[in-house]
Amino acid sequence: MALPLDTLEKSVNQKLSLLLKDSRHIEGKLLGFDEYMNLVMDDVEESKGETKRRLGKIILRGSNVVSISLL
Repeated sequence: MALPLDTLEKSVNQKLSLLLKDSRHIEGKLLGFDEYMNLVMDDVEESKGETKRRLGKIILRGSNVVSISLL
């Protein structure tokens, strides 16, 4: 069985797509994470509906994440 933190460890330096609690979508490269699934990401683009904006490097609190998928 694959555990979430093990899967994230294999995803470092790869591009991810995240769905957040407030329906925003985040895409970017995973740089690192901690045991609470707080994420450090780079080259991030945020989209909500038709609106898109570039955020660059961010730290995202793990409790805001609904789902994570590899791109």
